[in-house]
Amino acid sequence: MSKIIFSVAIKGAHKIVERAWEKYESAVKKIGKSTEIGFPNTAYYLPVIYAILGYPVKRLGDCEEILQEAKKLLPKVPSEKHSLPYLGPALDAGMATFFAEEIIEAINYLEKPDLYTKTEEPTEENIWLGAADDVIFRKRGVEFVDGTAPGFAVLLGSPSDKETAKKITQELLERSLYVFMHDQTNGIYMPYLLKKAGIQLGWPVRLIPFGPDYTSVVFAIGFACRVAMSFGGIKPGDYINNLLFNKDRTYAFVIAFGPPSEEWAANAAGAMNWGFPTISDWELPEIKPYGVCTYEHLVSKVPHEEIVEKALFVRGVKVATTKIDVPVAYAPAFEGERVRKEDLFLECGGGKSPAVELLISTSFEDIKDGEIEVVGPEISDLPKIDEKGPPYRVPLAIVVKVAGANMQEDFEPIIERQFHYFINYAQGIMHIGQRNIVWIRVSKQAVEKGFLFKHIGKILYARIKQDFSAIVDKCQVTIYTYEERVKEILEMAKGVYEKRDARLADMVDENVDVFYSCTLCQSFAPTHVCVITPERGGPCGAYSWLDGKAYYQINPAGPNQPILKGKPIDLKLGQFEGVNKFIKKASKGTVERVSLYSIVNNPMTVCGCMEAIAAVSARSNGIIIINREFTKETPIGFKFSTLAGMIGGGNVTPGFLGISKQYITSKKFISAEDGFLRIVWMPKMLKEELRERLQKRAEELGVPDFLGKIADETTVNTEEELINWIKKVNHPVLKLPPIM
Repeated sequence: MSKIIFSVAIKGAHKIVERAWEKYESAVKKIGKSTEIGFPNTAYYLPVIYAILGYPVKRLGDCEEILQEAKKLLPKVPSEKHSLPYLGPALDAGMATFFAEEIIEAINYLEKPDLYTKTEEPTEENIWLGAADDVIFRKRGVEFVDGTAPGFAVLLGSPSDKETAKKITQELLERSLYVFMHDQTNGIYMPYLLKKAGIQLGWPVRLIPFGPDYTSVVFAIGFACRVAMSFGGIKPGDYINNLLFNKDRTYAFVIAFGPPSEEWAANAAGAMNWGFPTISDWELPEIKPYGVCTYEHLVSKVPHEEIVEKALFVRGVKVATTKIDVPVAYAPAFEGERVRKEDLFLECGGGKSPAVELLISTSFEDIKDGEIEVVGPEISDLPKIDEKGPPYRVPLAIVVKVAGANMQEDFEPIIERQFHYFINYAQGIMHIGQRNIVWIRVSKQAVEKGFLFKHIGKILYARIKQDFSAIVDKCQVTIYTYEERVKEILEMAKGVYEKRDARLADMVDENVDVFYSCTLCQSFAPTHVCVITPERGGPCGAYSWLDGKAYYQINPAGPNQPILKGKPIDLKLGQFEGVNKFIKKASKGTVERVSLYSIVNNPMTVCGCMEAIAAVSARSNGIIIINREFTKETPIGFKFSTLAGMIGGGNVTPGFLGISKQYITSKKFISAEDGFLRIVWMPKMLKEELRERLQKRAEELGVPDFLGKIADETTVNTEEELINWIKKVNHPVLKLPPIM
């Protein structure tokens, strides 16, 4: 019976390739073969074609060669008089489908510039986002690396009503999956149903309306291809390893609603190449034999109330969900949800009222484990005591006391920093900031479901005891909503923060014998190893030396392992015998040595999750820095996305270094090559973001006017202009020795 579906898929592939040819020939007549073509702001050209064939499609005329390749892949349309095809020809037809669809969509960008928003979220005028650019891709791709997003669901079409649509997407989000939406069923589009149900859409909430046509499925497959190339170090054209990487590491599947067209069948066959099965609510011949997919390739006639669980089972997705006794849904997928003004029931902090959160360690005797107390009005009391709301403005102090045999004072800010994620994972609750600049919003919908302040306490207690069980034995949460008491705690907290900051300032590499590794990204980049020191955190910006120390206590067999520095080999470069020995073993022999303070001599590798990239500008003898959010070209002729593709995946690339933003103002920042004073260019947005810290570091080095000497895109756009600039401002780099 599966041969019937293969036959349908091949017919669909022929239609799609023919459609692409017609669209291509029409476009050539209108705008010519030399017209530039591609998806917005990406270094991966048309990513499926680039990943599988290694061909960078740059101009419209390049599409002809790709379409010829698609034509070669197409099996003959099966005849009723002959035996029907097996899996292999259907897979080829599916691959030809995606080549053709990428060309169709690329031409759409030329001919219909307003078809997609090219943003993270829908606009008032347009719900369809189109292909993710590299800024969105890298920002979200990190979640596939660290495990907060195990994969994605491709939804083809839609159920008929908004309640079913809401229920299915909610189930997917509660499993931490991204949800990509495409095409329609009987004129009904899933994103419009969700919008009517009051559900937010966009990348921040993991509900992505890619496109109104089946051809937009190629955006989802292209996303998977880019994950393999960027974070997994798979080279363009290495199609076998790209397909295997995604089969083994990207947990994705297709859910199709309603009767499938031949074109849908072709897309399903294409997805099978990556190991992504299809689950349908329609009665179809199933493809049950195992082969490319882990289990079945096509499962049909699955009821809507079972379809998510079935999809997870067939793809082999194992998601550990956190069950907490709160009246709202709870999962990482809700972290990016915003509580808008029209949905707001109450807010705390954010300049509207005093608010603070604080975690302190104390003795066992001082804590009643599991006690959660609200001192002051509860959420349910607000309508009785304040007639002005909603929205209500409430003072708030969250005080968490912990005790543990392995608990240390240094671990307090690490656990406290996790409050942001723990609270944000609750649907309808928005948390921004930390310490005494915290801002919490609670939606009307959450309150209607029964959410109270005490539930914030329940969340914090449950997550701290779960995530930090190796260091926290007892935990108690007290939430204050009386303004005078909140102000008292606020003043006390400031003193605690000052002591913490002073302790951190005293932490330098020379004062410790142990650094920490981070191999979290090895699930995607198997040979990459981060070495985290007190003065150099992880390039992702998420892990400090104290984090490494704490997480080793929590999970001694985990990705954060102690590295004994050992005998120094070269203190200027930051090479140590113990570090090199660890790196060689942890990178499986790929990297034999690392210089912790150099960009030129054996620099540290990156996975692809870096916040910024430092690169040598040889002609200016300086260093340029480009942050992930900056999408334009740099004076050395590369965009961030291009550089990231060059250095990601665990490659050693002298002259280039993936870094965190915080590292830029560290005293160890590329100190082997004179570090901070080498900076000649960075985007204006980054300069403004770090202005206070940059100024402080410049003053420490005796160059208080240094910020004005760093060029940005408003003053310099080429290396020639950069050379003229450093002469004009008498940049300190002019007095430094050659960097290479």
